[in-house]
Amino acid sequence: MDVHRREFVKVGGVLGVMVAAGLLTEAQAQAARNKAFEGKSVDEAIQLLGASTPAPSKDITITAPDIAENGAVVPVAVTSKIPNTQTLYILVEKNLNPLAAGFTIPTGTDPSVATRVKMAQTSNVHAVVKADNKYYVATKEIKVTLGGCGG
Repeated sequence: MDVHRREFVKVGGVLGVMVAAGLLTEAQAQAARNKAFEGKSVDEAIQLLGASTPAPSKDITITAPDIAENGAVVPVAVTSKIPNTQTLYILVEKNLNPLAAGFTIPTGTDPSVATRVKMAQTSNVHAVVKADNKYYVATKEIKVTLGGCGG
């Protein structure tokens, strides 16, 4: 799958809703989508998502293996018990581009997602949740025995 297409699918949902609601123009949405994936560190990516310092939360659960034998396909699931969860983001700390996925959670929907991410090496995986326009984070370390990003 083409990298640009994957980026569009991951973040496009969030921005598409904002465009449909008239909160953003298409040009603004495209710029925001690209910026979020340009972050070279977790802190920078979080800033580009609009969160300054997310609060740690025990109401976010990351379900993933403690040890991943193949970093090319690491299953990661995130569940939020925080009321009014709006978006969920998955960031991989030691990847070249840490933002791996972003999901819009429609009102009335169970805030739980599952996907597979690539991990270049053993790293912390961060789940960032936006709820009631506030940001929260949970972290889990995943050990990788065979890197999935060309290594």
